[in-house]
Amino acid sequence: MTQMTAMFVMFVLYGLLPAAGLYLGYRGIKKVTAPKMLEYKAMPQLGYIPEKSLPVDVKTALDQINTKGEKLRVMYGDTNNDGKIDDKDTVNEIYIMIQNLMDRHVPQAVADYRRLHDLDVTDSALADTTKIKHSNVTGKEALLDVLKTINTQFDDLLNASYHQDGQKLLATNRYLQKRFDSPASNTDILKPDSNVSSDVNIQAIESPTGEDVSAKDIKL
Repeated sequence: MTQMTAMFVMFVLYGLLPAAGLYLGYRGIKKVTAPKMLEYKAMPQLGYIPEKSLPVDVKTALDQINTKGEKLRVMYGDTNNDGKIDDKDTVNEIYIMIQNLMDRHVPQAVADYRRLHDLDVTDSALADTTKIKHSNVTGKEALLDVLKTINTQFDDLLNASYHQDGQKLLATNRYLQKRFDSPASNTDILKPDSNVSSDVNIQAIESPTGEDVSAKDIKL
């Protein structure tokens, strides 16, 4: 082993490896001791929020809004049902309202509460215990009222969508029953007759959309 090789080995063993170990150890300790951060994927404008900076009931309300809002955004934003929201979809007022609530109003309300919380230089939780002037609510209660209002609105939209889609299913079932569960006197017309030529013309039937569809338009 030459002198240069020996010096290189010594540098790796006693210089590079200890330094790498110290760096990795520092990163590991920092990661373990770092506060847990909250992330709401449907509301990226909220950013990453330290878990300890929000009360449990506020986090619960935000979780609910995050889940419901994402469902509603797809329901009212993906108007052409292609699995994504893009320029091909038709924007409506309900979708814009949902976007504004999730992208602006919720993040702003949380930011206002956190500023109130940070004004307290002690551990007495000023925003959670002190009534706002000319009101009967604390900063925390005011935030919860905002989130409750949004949650209620989202529940109403989900409930309306459920009944609307349910009515479509009922209408489809009524149409099918009318077409295929007709009285025997009508179904006799559909029975094959050996005396009828195979060249007979098939009459057009009415489609669910109200348009006439002829036999030549049917593709298998």
